[in-house]
Amino acid sequence: MASPPVLAVTSLGDVTSDLVLDELYGRGVPVVRLDPGTDFTAGTTMAAHFGNHGPSGTLHTPSRRLDLSAVRSVYWRRPTPYGGATPATESAETRFAHSQARSGYGGTLAALPGALYLNHPWRNRDAEYKPTQLATAAQVGLDLPPTLLTNDPDAAKRFVARHAPAVYKPVHAVHLTPDSSGTPAHTIWVRTVEPDEIDDSVAACPHLFQACVPKVADIRLAAVGNRFFATRIDIDGDHLDWRQDYDVLAYTPVETPPAVRTAARAYLDAFGLVFGAFDFAVRDDGRWIWLETNPNGQWAFVDGPTRRKIATALADHLQRGSAR
Repeated sequence: MASPPVLAVTSLGDVTSDLVLDELYGRGVPVVRLDPGTDFTAGTTMAAHFGNHGPSGTLHTPSRRLDLSAVRSVYWRRPTPYGGATPATESAETRFAHSQARSGYGGTLAALPGALYLNHPWRNRDAEYKPTQLATAAQVGLDLPPTLLTNDPDAAKRFVARHAPAVYKPVHAVHLTPDSSGTPAHTIWVRTVEPDEIDDSVAACPHLFQACVPKVADIRLAAVGNRFFATRIDIDGDHLDWRQDYDVLAYTPVETPPAVRTAARAYLDAFGLVFGAFDFAVRDDGRWIWLETNPNGQWAFVDGPTRRKIATALADHLQRGSAR
């Protein structure tokens, strides 16, 4: 009997998942890689049957056949959005097709019986909301800075004055594409903000303001089940947001404090996650201050030994799968 495969749901250019899939290939674990947002328009077909015993059926790619009822685990990384970057002028027929693809293909791939999901796409979605992250981090005992989410300019000014220095960060990470006014593509980074910068434009949508942590370094913690892989990030320069320039970063593996391990594990459990990428600021007294958790965050940029350990831990979970 053939060994049940791992289904990797991600885009072709996802180099982070490549590290995990290479580890699985080396172990002889069969893998089917699928990017539903593009592959179902390029020769991939699916016939899913639903009845009293749950979904069954087959998925055919140009090179593989997948039994939907015999998937060992699903590595849900970063698939291409259905329809890609389709302009707002798309036809009603195209919008209909994209909505049906999202619900039909995506819904079926999220309902495979007996499969371990790392992570389940619905759990990833739930854990991406910053307000819920903040509330959950406090609930499980992580240290976090005073934070205000508001569309009230006066409340924002008072908060920023009280907690100076304070920073602004988007409620949801976004990369802005060029528009008709000539604004170029750009990313909104975390930056310091002064009370006199805040005007009535804050009323347009929720804004997130936070007390600036006096940090000496940053931490990226990759948590895989009960295994924790922490990397200290030191910056050659004064970037508040280290993601702005990876060329000036230095990485050092460090141990995760026991209290942080306990709280991070509780955080994953609260959202039903197997994996999470936690960001912390390290104060000069050694305290780790939680900033955010990306349920599907990157880790391939850290030092080589830690990178290999994370890939191994993820592959261990995917190879083991769920008890069937």
